Amino acid sequence: MMIELNDVSKTFTLHNQGGAVIPVISGAHLRVMPGECVALTGNSGAGKSTLMRMIYGNYLASGSIMVGDTDVASATPREVLQLRREVLGYVSQFLRVVPRVPTIEVVAEPLLALGTDREVALSHARNLLSRLNIPERLWALSPTTFSGGEQQRVNIARGFAHDFPALLLDEPTASLDAQNRDVVLTLIEEAKARGAAIIGIFHDLPARERVADRVVDVSKFTPERVA
Repeated sequence: MMIELNDVSKTFTLHNQGGAVIPVISGAHLRVMPGECVALTGNSGAGKSTLMRMIYGNYLASGSIMVGDTDVASATPREVLQLRREVLGYVSQFLRVVPRVPTIEVVAEPLLALGTDREVALSHARNLLSRLNIPERLWALSPTTFSGGEQQRVNIARGFAHDFPALLLDEPTASLDAQNRDVVLTLIEEAKARGAAIIGIFHDLPARERVADRVVDVSKFTPERVA
C-alpha cells in the first residue's frame, strides 16, 4: 500500500465569526496501490482539494494518513518536508516560484534538492520542457512572465522531474491545448507504469477515463452524508 487514509476528518474554525466550527471531511477511508490512479469526484465544495491538501500535509487532520511509512497526520514538519522531497509530489493548479529564478532551474529544483548531479538534473529538465513544448528561448526566463498555460506546463514539468512514488494532481490538464494535454496524460501513464500511486482531480472527463483506474466520490465523506 502506498497511500492509505483511515478515519480521516477535518474541520475549519472561523475565528472571525465567533469561532464557528465547520466540518468538511468526516471518516474518510481511501487506499491507493502502487501503479494505481484514483480520481476524486464530487460537487464543488465536497472537499476534493481539501482532502489532497491534508494528504500533502498543508492541513492538519485527525485520523491516519499513511504515505509510504509516514503518517502525515502525526508527522513533524521536518518529516513532512522530507516526504515531499523524496516520496510525495504535488501538481497544483497554480505555479508558485521564487521571482527571477530561471524556468529551467525551477523544473530541475526537485532533483537538485535530492543531491542529483547538476548537469543530470538540468538535462532532465530540458527534456521535460521540450516534451511540454516550452520554447527553449524561454528557459532562461522566470516563468512568472509566462501565460497561464505555459505556467501550468512548467508546473507539471517540475512535478514530474523526480520519479515520486506518490503523486497528487489537481486538474493537471486544465487550460491546456489538445497536444499538451496528451503529453501530460502520457506522463501520468508513464508514472503509473513505473509504480507511482496517484490521486487526481480531473474535471476533464475523457482525461479521467484515460488514466484513472477507479473513481472515489468525496461527497460520501462530507458530514451530511456520513451515516
